[in-house]
Amino acid sequence: MDFITAGIQINSYPYDFASNIKKICFWLNKAVKDFDADFAIFPETVTTGFSPNMDKEEFYWSLPESLDECLKPVKKIAKASKTHCIIPTYERGKEEGSIYNSAVLINDRGKIEGIYRKTHLFPTERLENGGWTTSGNDIPVFETKYGKIGIMICYDGDFPELARIMALKGAGFIAHPSAFLRDFEIWDITNRARAYDNQIYVVGVNAVGQDAVGNNYFGHSMIVSPDARKIAQARAGEEIIVARIRTLESNTLSYGSRKLGLIDHLGHRNILCYKQHLSDQRVIAQRSSKSRKRKKK
Repeated sequence: MDFITAGIQINSYPYDFASNIKKICFWLNKAVKDFDADFAIFPETVTTGFSPNMDKEEFYWSLPESLDECLKPVKKIAKASKTHCIIPTYERGKEEGSIYNSAVLINDRGKIEGIYRKTHLFPTERLENGGWTTSGNDIPVFETKYGKIGIMICYDGDFPELARIMALKGAGFIAHPSAFLRDFEIWDITNRARAYDNQIYVVGVNAVGQDAVGNNYFGHSMIVSPDARKIAQARAGEEIIVARIRTLESNTLSYGSRKLGLIDHLGHRNILCYKQHLSDQRVIAQRSSKSRKRKKK
């Protein structure tokens, strides 16, 4: 695994698919031309902005019927430049009224390699809270010529289990497109922790600017190495960050050190000690009960 990845941190025009696709194409071309990017990642829901500011049913019918057709201009650039890219977008589900917060992986042949649908929805987008999004339930890992990669979207990064499952499935690199609304400190620690937990690269690409309801996004996209070191960091405006992703040749105790650490977070797990806890339905029921009581208050 040795390739140049680009985090393309841009502002979306609030719910303007056509303009946003043109903007994506401009910045994708720029990443290829200026940085020789092999892999480009855009922020969460880059085709519309995060909050739609419209009725869920109206939002559903306004979405493109076919992502394959909608993303044709992007696929054309990916094929011509031999570049992979991840385009996060809302997706109309097969069941009428269902909307997924998705990320589309386009390969270097200009084909849709696969789609990840956000599994952990932020409170404001959840249906039970008056939101608009249906959660996905699959945790795919995609095979590319650069190895296996995973995708988690924004709030997904708060859940260590998700990144761990992707790492166990062989992902050496996780893209983390986001429209992050909380503290920088949380954004920083979740990206770095998920990288260090699993000794993999994490590329967090955050939105900037405002969405349709006036939410402000602070950017600060980052590329984090398997030893939790930020090897690229964006500011608060539109820009591209890049880094070379490569398999580590040695496992040192700390960066800058020559002393071998022999650290293997996946291999050193004591699975036997938490088997009974993971399968104990009483623990799960107690936790769910406490959560419901908090909501009632």
